[in-house]
Amino acid sequence: MTLDDFRKLNPRDIGNWPWLPKLLALCAIFGLILFAGYWLDWQDQLTDLDTAKQKEEQLRSTFVEKKKQAVNLDTYRQQLKDLELAFGALIKQLPNKAEMDALLTDINQAGLGRGLEFELFKPAARETSSDFYAELPISIRVTGNYHDLGAFASDISRLPRIVTLNDINISAGSPALTMTAVAKTYRYLDEEELATQKKVAKDKGKGAKK
Repeated sequence: MTLDDFRKLNPRDIGNWPWLPKLLALCAIFGLILFAGYWLDWQDQLTDLDTAKQKEEQLRSTFVEKKKQAVNLDTYRQQLKDLELAFGALIKQLPNKAEMDALLTDINQAGLGRGLEFELFKPAARETSSDFYAELPISIRVTGNYHDLGAFASDISRLPRIVTLNDINISAGSPALTMTAVAKTYRYLDEEELATQKKVAKDKGKGAKK
């Protein structure tokens, strides 16, 4: 069929059209129906479908992660138990308030036992509190020979309680050496002190909000 043949077709008498125009008209109507369906309804459904697929992927990832955690739950529990044991062992190395005087005596005796002479042994006037422990710095100055000073430092490291030597300085004297340092001892806070510390932090938080 030519273009003139298509122009001669009567739109009011579609039933008598040749088969080719009928087929083309049917395809055009079908295309319009598809376009209208997509524009009016399917477009939103496809968007919802994409959103649902993304959510499915997220849920699948979450499920896989939770499954891994569930499979390794016993391992995590054992690790937590090991950490609690290790933490408990460290806590035991921290004296309580009543044991601090004995620890200070141990530090002093460690120096005297090595034949050192204390020129200064001065605990700080106040402790410095942290999350669950308090730190007490002690300024010390001792005199003695090189080997005795080294043995004293070694003895301090082997005390059953945690004591560290900081800011060490050794100067030559006559006839002995002089070592100045800050020995830091630590003790754990008792329940009353922890409660007070939490109350102070809480009050500070309320004051900051105001």
